[in-house]
Amino acid sequence: MADDAPRPIGPAELAAFLHDRIPLSAAMAVEVRAAGPTGVELYAPLAPNRNHRDTGFGGSAATLAILAAWSALKVRMSAAGLRGRIVIRRNTMSYDRPITAGFSAEASPPEAEAWDRFAATLERGRTARVHVQATLRCEGLAVGEFDGEFAVLPK
Repeated sequence: MADDAPRPIGPAELAAFLHDRIPLSAAMAVEVRAAGPTGVELYAPLAPNRNHRDTGFGGSAATLAILAAWSALKVRMSAAGLRGRIVIRRNTMSYDRPITAGFSAEASPPEAEAWDRFAATLERGRTARVHVQATLRCEGLAVGEFDGEFAVLPK
């Protein structure tokens, strides 16, 4: 198989990568509940991610959202055979409700038009930028929103 051939990344492989290469994800006890070209869902239990009020720590919530958005981009790029170094460029985070139990972050890669522009730029050997959003959920309710711009440096 060629080094840049499309290669799907599943939940177990993504979890191993995150825990090995981003140790904070292991300390947070992050679980990968779903991972595929259409999106990613990550989960974190409350206990290692709580604050002094016994609700979710904002830093943990933001980290889970960033990890989900980054992972959605990585998984989709891998499935498409695209290579590059993904870095976060900027982001905003809103917290709409307290996190009172384990929580998840769901993210999908960009829609077709934005994806096509992104992929074409990267394939030309240029740094590509793209926005990815994630939604934080706790007990079925949306509790926060993340919007991030990622830059992908060609390899």
